[in-house]
Amino acid sequence: MQLKLLRTIDWTLVALPVLLVVAGVITIYSTTLGTSQTYLAGRQILFAVLGLILMFACTVFNYRALKSYAGIFYLLSIGLLFLVLMFGKKIFGATRWIDFGVFQLQPSEILKISMTIFTAAFLSSGATGWLKRLIWLLAIFAVPIFLVLRQPDLGTAIVISFVFLGLFFIWPIHKKIKIIAVIVMIAIIPLGWFLMRDYQHQRIRTFIDPGSDPYGSGYNVIQSIIAVGSGGIWGRGLGNGPQSQLNFLPVSHTDFIFAGWAEATGLIGSVALIITMIILNWRIYNVAKIAQDDFGRYLAVGFGVIFTVQTVINIGMNLGIAPVTGIPLPYVSAGGTALMTNFISLGILQSIYVRNKK
Repeated sequence: MQLKLLRTIDWTLVALPVLLVVAGVITIYSTTLGTSQTYLAGRQILFAVLGLILMFACTVFNYRALKSYAGIFYLLSIGLLFLVLMFGKKIFGATRWIDFGVFQLQPSEILKISMTIFTAAFLSSGATGWLKRLIWLLAIFAVPIFLVLRQPDLGTAIVISFVFLGLFFIWPIHKKIKIIAVIVMIAIIPLGWFLMRDYQHQRIRTFIDPGSDPYGSGYNVIQSIIAVGSGGIWGRGLGNGPQSQLNFLPVSHTDFIFAGWAEATGLIGSVALIITMIILNWRIYNVAKIAQDDFGRYLAVGFGVIFTVQTVINIGMNLGIAPVTGIPLPYVSAGGTALMTNFISLGILQSIYVRNKK
């Protein structure tokens, strides 16, 4: 039975992420060449292998059983976020990781999966009226958003907020209610400015005008734009980009990995990467389309929203058309927790696909 399931999986959802991982490993190695961080490429390969194993394990596992454990996943994520605030390792001014020596765990990545599972289970339960469920859901989301903002991690807060919005808008309630909700959300957006820290205010100002602080908060964005433009049509080749090799491009293996890829492969490589992302995104939403139950459909849409938001924001901030938030590029940026949780998401999507495919 398990072998039969594996024969019916969507191999596009395997091949495309693997291609993205290969592009990521190549870029990580290229941008860290000549530094003490070349080991990151090898470590990324290891995490990718572990991620693929987890993906196939999740494919065999019946996704419907996740509904029973949704509350446990939620509480576990909240507990890990508290541990980060108490014992987390501070890197670049943010406390987002728990250091286990050989491995650094980033609970906010786990949160993205657990919140999607919990929200899908909550909305598909139909236990109470829509208003009561909406109030409960807002309260449930408020807790992790508050905790990740304390790290601070604005990027994760944005991602899980979009998960809420994405699932809210496919929730079968009256359109008038959704319109009112949109108006209310637009009205309270300005209040978010007063909840941000000073450096986050500066990032918004830099997004509007990167040249206002070229040697401070605007430096990363300016160097990223230069790296993307310097790639030209065909690119400068792997290991030959001046921005990355001379260390002008900051964190080129994580936040600004798209700029490193664009510098090495040029417009052709950049377009190829973006097209791969678009096709993968389309295949993810295709899983939502074939799902026969609400829980599966909500899960697929939630994971699709996570992938879409992270891709758009990361590439956008590399091009200077989105604020810098520290969001990684899925399957491409270096990061063990993010890569493995991305593959776990794919495994759950495959589980939905093989059990609903006609």
